[in-house]
This record gives sequence, C-alpha cells and structure tokens, in this order.
Amino acid sequence: MLLDETTCHGAVEAKDRRYDGLFFIGVTSTGIYCRCVCPARTPKRENRTFHLSAAAAEKAGFRPCLLCRPELAPGAAPIDAAERLAHDAVKRIEAGALEEQGLEDLAGDLGVTDRHLRRVMLKTFGAAPVEIAQTHRLLTAKRLLKETDLSMTQVAFASGFQSLRRFNALFLERYGMAPSRVRGRGAAPEKLRGGGGLRFTLAPRGAFDGAAPLAHFQLRRVARVEAQTAPHCWTRTLQAGAHAGWLTLDLAGAAPKLTLSDGLMPAFRQLIANVRGALDLDADLDAINAFLARDFAADIARDPIVRLPGGIDPFELAVRAVIGQQVTVKAATTIVSRLVERLGAPIETDVPGLDRLFPSAARIADAGKDAIASLGMPGARAETLLRLARAAADGELKLARGAVSVGREGLAALSGIGPWTVEIRRPARPWRSRRVSARRQRIARGL
Repeated sequence: MLLDETTCHGAVEAKDRRYDGLFFIGVTSTGIYCRCVCPARTPKRENRTFHLSAAAAEKAGFRPCLLCRPELAPGAAPIDAAERLAHDAVKRIEAGALEEQGLEDLAGDLGVTDRHLRRVMLKTFGAAPVEIAQTHRLLTAKRLLKETDLSMTQVAFASGFQSLRRFNALFLERYGMAPSRVRGRGAAPEKLRGGGGLRFTLAPRGAFDGAAPLAHFQLRRVARVEAQTAPHCWTRTLQAGAHAGWLTLDLAGAAPKLTLSDGLMPAFRQLIANVRGALDLDADLDAINAFLARDFAADIARDPIVRLPGGIDPFELAVRAVIGQQVTVKAATTIVSRLVERLGAPIETDVPGLDRLFPSAARIADAGKDAIASLGMPGARAETLLRLARAAADGELKLARGAVSVGREGLAALSGIGPWTVEIRRPARPWRSRRVSARRQRIARGL
C-alpha cells in the first residue's frame, strides 16, 4: 500500500489506528522507528521519515521503539499489502518458510523466479525477502524476551535463528544492545506463565468480535481434540511438524489472546501466523464494508461483514473439506470424530478430555481404503481422502499459510477434489444476502 506523506503525517498527528501497521515512522532525531499510534510525544514533522515495513525501517538504520513495540502492529504492514505475490511471500516468510527452504524454493512455490520475487518485494516493502525474514526473526525474539521467561537459547531457536551466537551478534548489530537489556527494560508482562503455557495477545486489524469464531468452532468440535474450556475460551491439541502440544484461544475482548503449551513453543512463528489466518485477523473490515456498500448499502447497513474463521492446521482443514463433501456439517463432524478415535495419536495435556492429536497424513495414508470407508463415507470419498493424505505425506502437496496458488493447484490435481472443495470457506453465521456473501469472499481474497 502506497501512502502519500500528507496522509502519513496526518495519521501520525492524529494517532489514527486505521493506519496502524500500514507504515512505520523513522524518527531521525532519536534513531527509533514507531507505529503511528505510539504513545510517546509526537516527533516534529521535519524529523519524520516513512517506511513501508519494519524491515525497510531497520534497513535504513532505525531501531524499534520500546513503547509502541512495532512487532505488535496488526498484520505488521506486509499482511495488508495489495500486491498478491508479495502478500503471499511475506505470509510464508513470517511462518518461517526461509528456515525450511531457500529463497529459490520459496519463489518456485509461488510460481516465480527468485529474482522476480526480490524485485517485487523491494518495490512493495522497500526490503528484500532475506531482510524481511531477519527483521521478523528479531522482532519475534524481542517479543519473546519481553513477554516470556524463556532462556536466551530457547528464544533464539523459537525465533528462527540457527545458533545463539548468530542471534546475539545480529541483535547487537541491529539494535545496539544485548538481548538481555531488552528483557530487563519496561514494565513486567501481564502474564509470564500460567496453566502450563505462555500467553500472547494478537492484535486484529480493526474491530474484533469473538462470538463468530467461537460459534464456528463449537459447530465443528471434534471430541478429544477440541473443547470449550471457558465461556470465551477454545482449547485444542495440535501437531506442528515435530512438535506437539495444546493451545488455547481466549476470544473475549477487543483482541484475542493465544496460550501455547511448552511443547509448541519451538513452532511459535508458524503458529502465530496460522492462528492469525484462522481468525481472519488481517482482514480490513472497514475497507471491505466500504467497498461492498457501493452496491449493497442496505445489506451492509443491516448486516455488516464479519471475519471468516478457518482452520489452524492446513492439512486438517483439507481433510475436513473432503469429508464434508455433500454432507451436513454435523455429519462431517461425526465422521471426523471417528477418524480421530481410530487413527489419532495419544497425547498428554493439562486439559481434561483432550488426549488425541488429529491424525497425521502418514497415519491416514497407511490406514487403507476399507478402514477409512468404514468410518461412514462412500468408497470414492475414502479413496479421495487417501490420495490427499499420500500426496501430503510424500511432500507432493504443499499446504501452508501463504502458499495459496501452489496449494490450490495441488488440490485441484487430485482426483475427487473439485472447485467446490478447493474454494470452500464458510461464514460462521447465515447471511441475509447471498450476493454479499459470495462477493465478500472474492474481495477478501483479492484485497
């Protein structure tokens, strides 16, 4: 998103939350960069420079503000970019893609060359992919230092660094201080440890109402994997790569809170990105409502757009979509519960009743057609589910946040999976206007 200086100056002086995360302000008199909502004294106009991303601000030599904490900006600016390629690439990078593969492989997943990807991201964000990845690692580490009591080694590896030495050196080089100094400054975090996990606040883009995602999760609850543990809290078990544990979403208030068990902390970056996607936190509802109001003013005035909840685990979401073909949500949930009962690996948690993981691709692939069909689905659908699981287990099917194009192509290539299954994304409550519902989804994907 390109903003003119007049707009940026106005947002800074008004501390306008609508622009929070869309750009960052470099203050030349202090060498600090801030969000436009920073509670510190507003810098003089002549001392302000504007940057499209946190990475661009750090590339220009600025350090993150300790008051407004740029790592907490909703969507961290790149998420809201209009450029679809850069948008997808940043989501993959924030989820740790460059720790698992090189830039050339990431570009290949997105259907472009690494040279083109660098050019697009430099134009969109003012920083190269590697620089954006470095900044995201550092800001993640800064957040963990401020909000947790993890050791320095745990912080380094959870943030995506391959060694403690590299973490210390880059932190000192970029921020001019040792990581230990960040931990010792400022007020104590709201909550370090409690209930066997670490708790984090997820800033949404605009207003947030937890009732819709909670209703969505309740309708699709799978016994032994998911449970409502408090009036506004949803808890589930999860496998993230080689790491397993549980997470809790507190959906009360203006911003959801995420609690991760110790077992999931090594997958911190990936899970933060996936949970943001599952709660649709980066959708700009004001922009979507304004756009749709041009043609559907009465509908939007009566029934404003809500966020579209989804799934945290991409493979699990694909399995649920296949099982849900041509059956009701209740029937599909019953079959998924049987699948968990039959193939889910056991796990110990602090939550009574949660003792299974959703079956991995390898477990489903090894089960065989007869075992899958016996759960209550037609043989053709069981074969489709097996093809899906085998493709995911063999690495032929790549399902990840941000890998939209390659994921769609991979799913569409599997026999038994058509456009309805590939594109499924149901709203959490009925719409008064089907036209608004369909168009909202198209626009949400295109913004």
